[in-house]
Parts: sequence; C-alpha cells; structure tokens
Amino acid sequence: MINVKLRDDVRQFESGITAIEIAKEISPALCKACCVCRIDGEIKDLKTKITDDCEVEFLTFDDEEGKKAFRHSASHVLAQAVKRLYPEVKLAIGPAVDNGFYYDFDSEFSFTPDVLEKIEAEMKKIVKENLSIEKYEMTPDEAIAFMNEKNETYKVELIKEHASKGENISFYKQGEFDELCAGPHIPSTGAIKAFKLTSCTGAYWRGNEKNKMLQRIYGTAFPKATLLEEYLVQLEEAKKRDHNKLGRELELFTTSDVIGQGLPILLPKGARIIQLLQRFVEDEEQKRGWLLTKTPYMAKRELYKLSGHWDHYLDGMFVMGDPESEGEVFALRPMTCPFQYQAYLNRARSYRDLPLRYNETSTLFRNEASGEMHGLIRVRQFTISEGHLMCTDEQLENEFRNCLELAIYMLKTLGLYEDVSYRFSQWDPEDKEKYIGTKEQWDEAQNMMGRILDHLEIPYKVGIGEAAFYGPKLDIQIKNVHGKEDTLITIQIDQLLAEKFGMEYVDKDGTKKNPCIIHRTSIGCYERTLALLIEKYAGAFPLWLAPEQIRIVPIADRHLDAAYEVKKQLAENSIVRVEIDDRSEKLGYKLREAQLQKIPYMLVIGDKEAETNTVSVRKRGVGDIGSSSISDFISKALDEINNKTIS
Repeated sequence: MINVKLRDDVRQFESGITAIEIAKEISPALCKACCVCRIDGEIKDLKTKITDDCEVEFLTFDDEEGKKAFRHSASHVLAQAVKRLYPEVKLAIGPAVDNGFYYDFDSEFSFTPDVLEKIEAEMKKIVKENLSIEKYEMTPDEAIAFMNEKNETYKVELIKEHASKGENISFYKQGEFDELCAGPHIPSTGAIKAFKLTSCTGAYWRGNEKNKMLQRIYGTAFPKATLLEEYLVQLEEAKKRDHNKLGRELELFTTSDVIGQGLPILLPKGARIIQLLQRFVEDEEQKRGWLLTKTPYMAKRELYKLSGHWDHYLDGMFVMGDPESEGEVFALRPMTCPFQYQAYLNRARSYRDLPLRYNETSTLFRNEASGEMHGLIRVRQFTISEGHLMCTDEQLENEFRNCLELAIYMLKTLGLYEDVSYRFSQWDPEDKEKYIGTKEQWDEAQNMMGRILDHLEIPYKVGIGEAAFYGPKLDIQIKNVHGKEDTLITIQIDQLLAEKFGMEYVDKDGTKKNPCIIHRTSIGCYERTLALLIEKYAGAFPLWLAPEQIRIVPIADRHLDAAYEVKKQLAENSIVRVEIDDRSEKLGYKLREAQLQKIPYMLVIGDKEAETNTVSVRKRGVGDIGSSSISDFISKALDEINNKTIS
C-alpha cells in the first residue's frame, strides 16, 4: 500500500494505481475535468503510475499547467489531421502558447482558408474518435531511425540535440499518429470539445532567418463550446484594437519597405504622443532626484568588450566594420549602461555622492530576428526611459523601492497598471556561458533581490534563464490585446559591472568600495508603450495625451472669426493641440469625421454661440453635453489635463 496526500487528506491505495484512477475514486466530475496532475511538485500525465508515497494535486483547464497541456494536446490533433490529409507535409514543432497553440509545417503548398477548413473538419473526426493518448520511450538511436523512416527531418534534428544527454526519447501515440514530445498530455482526444484554427503565418525554423521559412498554423481550444464563443468575441474586439492596424488607420505611425523591417516612422500624431510621454517622464524623474545625461549612439568595440556585451550580446548588435579585424570597429549601442558608467568615472567619488542617479531618454539599436518583429511592440530601433543608479549596500533596498514606486506611478497614470504582472528573472545555472560572474556572485545577488521583493511584498513568478547576463531583474510584464506577454519595465540589480569598469567610491572609513548598481526603466520602451496605449484605449487617448485635443467646428463661414477667437483663448491657457475644421462641409459630416478620429472634444459654433461667446460641447463617447461659456470649458479641460484624468 502507498500513502497519497490529496490536499489536506491522506489516503491509502494499492501501489501501481494511476493518477486518473485516483481522480475517478475521488469524484467522477473531477476525473472528467482534470487535464494533468502534479506529483511531488512535478507535472505529469494522469496515466502516470504511482508506486511510492507522494503528494498529488489534480489540475484542470482553470489551472495554467492544465490549460497548457490541454492546448498542447490540441496541437497534436492538428498535426495528426494534417498528416492524414497531406502525408507529404513535414512536421516541425507545436507548443501551447498564450491563448492557444500553434504548429509549424514544412509544406510545398499554402495553407489557404479552404485548406484550414478541411484540416478543422479532420480534427473534429479525431476528437470524435476519442483516441487514447499514450506515452512511450525509445533510445536515441531507435528514435532517429524511426523518424528517418517517416522522413521527418526536423524531428531528427531535435532528437540528435537531446541524444547528447544520453537519455531515452519520449513519444506520444494517438491512433496511427506518433509524435516526438516530452509531454505532459491529457488522457484522450475526446476532451477537446471546442477548437478553432485562427490564422496562418510564416515562421523561420528555430526562429532563425537563415533557416527555411515554414508555415505556422495558430489555433485555440477549450473544453466547452461556450468558452470558445466568448474567446472568439474577444478575438474580434482584439483585432479592432490591434495597434498595428489601428495605429496606421489613425495615422500615428507607418512603415516603409525601403527603410526596413522593425524601423517604424512615427507620423506627427504619434510623434506628439511620444514627446508628451518623454516630457512627462523626464520631469517626474527630475523631481525624484535623477540627473539627465546625453550619451553617444555608438562606441568602439572596446567599450562593449569591457561591459561583456561583445561576448554575450554580439548577435543582437549592429556592428560597423568587420568584427574580426584589428582596425577600429564601432557598434550602435544596444543599451546605455556602459556609457553612463563613464559619467560616473568622470571624477573620484565619495560615499557622500551616493546614491547617484543618471537617467536618459536613450535611443537603442538591437538586431531582432525578422520573425520576432511586430508593429511597435518589437522593433530594431527604439527609445527607452533608461536609468542607472549607483549606491551603497545599505541604500540598495530603499533605492530599489523608489525605482519600483516610480514605475508603478507611471503605469497607474497611464491606466496600464491593472494589466501587469511581475517576473523575478534569474540565471540558468545549466547555461553558465550565457552569463558573467561566479555561482557564488549570482547566488548572492539573487538572494538579495529575493529578500527585497519579499520584503516589498511583490507577487512574482520566477523566470529561470531570463536574467540579464550580468544580474537578476524584476520584469514588469504586460499582455497585448492578443494575449501575448512582453516585458514593459525592468529593474535590475548588478554587482558585477562596477568592478569590471573600475567604478569605486571612498567609504566613511577611507576604504575604496565598488557601488551596487541598479539598471532600470521607468516607463520602458516608448514605442511599445504607445502600442499598448493604442490597444488599451482603442485610439481614444485621454485628453492630456491626445495628439489633437479639441476640434472647433464652425457651422458656416460667418462663424470662422468666432472659431479663431476661441482657439486663441485656448492657446492663451496652454491648450494648443486644437484644430479648426473650416471646410465647406455639412456639420454632420464634420462631426462624424472628428468622432472617427477619436478627438476628445468638439466645440460647435453657430449664430447663438458667436453672439454669446459660448460653445456647444460634444464629448467623445458621450455626445452633446450642452452649451458652456468658454472660460468654464477651459477650466474643466485644464483640470482634466493637469490631473491626467483617464476618462
């Protein structure tokens, strides 16, 4: 007999019982709902046999790991359907992702909407067949021979990578379909009651543009049809809010093939919003003791060798010249830290100088893979609210708190805070070549940061392998309208680079010490922030951020003088983003156009308004809110602007 702990209850079972049999004994409803289980902290298939005392937790679609296994199983159903219909197509990979799954295929023909429809129909047959999903293993040699026989070259490549570890290779079988996979998976295909293939795009094998372009089919899956219907409604709303579509329609930004991918052009309206954000950030940082610097956009490779970027980030940099040559070679900066360190090194420092806070509105350059770039979310040239702070050990926690409070203030002001989550990004001790420093130095930095985060009561998830090459970081994560998560703001602790750069200060006892360094952003990348704001507000920006705040609409030409007088009075009160629609068009047409352009306020002027020095006010999203004196309207508008009101 074995003892199995189930939450707070411990029960006895015969050794060799499976997790799904235990679930069935507890409750048929639980057995039907659960997707996978956690046995002594490790995610496993429900068909896993239990032979020793352990703790078991059952995970349903409502749990993140349960949802992931469910959708990963749906990706296998997709691959099986494709192979049934088109045996010549080669399989690549098919993971679960945020809000769904995808599978990459190497096909000589295009997956058109008609083809996707046929694949969906075949997937329904596989679900209806309720095929049992079974795990089995092979030796690496057996697995390679098996996949070679099926002419699955991408699978062979993956197996060879795992073969070096000397471990057996796991497969999952459902019906006639065998798939290379580590799992876990749900017990059978019949649980996938509702699914939808949503799109098909190109994707390079392994995300490398030097490799072959494959076709990636995206889909999503749910255990109930009602959940799928709700998601598809959300998806339609997301398409309307997609910044890549809406930002172009509202003439905030554009792109050009002759300029290049990942190099967007901010049009006047988009550039104005970025300018407003930058002024807001720099003014707020100045209030909090940050000192503005302006550093070069490029440097000699010697600077990057000193910082470690040359050895650990070269593939992500734009280099001018042959990196292997002995002559002078320059590179565009991927981050500002080594430049601002030179400002610290400008003169000798004392403990009295610390904390020393440098901030900069930094334009950076990173050679992102073409398959990774998307609108304003991920680009090759971007601007960031970057800062580096040098302090003593004793000052570190308080300064970290101040950096976090600044970031939270920015997010709350922009209306983005409710959408964020936190990730404590740590190094991967199994991939030491990716980082500088010793295990002891990393343990010390991560333990220190963990204590700070716990003391500040920050609810975080751990991301192994997500740290910067020089230190751990707190990533403030945010999802776009499609559910994809990106990092918006980072706060990093660095105990390594100060010594490498010879950065010192004289302490109270006269000894020289290396300062602790905090790398941080306060609003993150401005382009990414603009993309998120477009999606958050569907282009209807708060009054203080709107590129055009007010549209004055005279009813007839005889009201133009009154309209220009109103514009003058607004300008005298610092409300300057105002336009007059002086075209000879009907009033309704002018108002509809202003509404489509999502302008916060429209001030209509006719005979009555011109005579009484008033305006008829129409508010975006509300409509006609009545007549107002110009002074009253100005007072209310200024209050909305100065308080950065989110309406």
